[in-house]
Amino acid sequence: MSGIDRDKLPGLRAEVADQFLPDKLGIDVTDWTPTRLVGTMPVKGNLQPYGLLHGGANAVLAETLGSIAAVLNAPTGKLAVGLELSCTHHRAVRTGQVTAVCTPLHIGRTTSTFEIVITDDQDRRTCTARLTCVIIAKAPGDPS
Repeated sequence: MSGIDRDKLPGLRAEVADQFLPDKLGIDVTDWTPTRLVGTMPVKGNLQPYGLLHGGANAVLAETLGSIAAVLNAPTGKLAVGLELSCTHHRAVRTGQVTAVCTPLHIGRTTSTFEIVITDDQDRRTCTARLTCVIIAKAPGDPS
């Protein structure tokens, strides 16, 4: 799948179409199931001032995959929103792309937690992230 198939993402509002941060960072979701998501992101265009992949870009990649996984695992009529994100940056990346693999650590009634492992083109771990989402009810009348 190229990019993020917005028609399949519950909760994504039409009014954010031209403001969707994962698009701006070049995030591409390549594998998408409730138990495993894979996404890539180019390093070029996502650098900090010293020529390294920006840690915030890693965080956006991790939260994008974890949030999608949380929504895919949420009960019907519920949404998932981020509660806590932590990222440990292990290795600098200067070129190429990074690949993130998101797997569930806990799927519960009110929270879900995911581990997101980010690697470089040489399959070296560059970042480990953990995202916890809280499961909430949709607002009345919310079409998403």
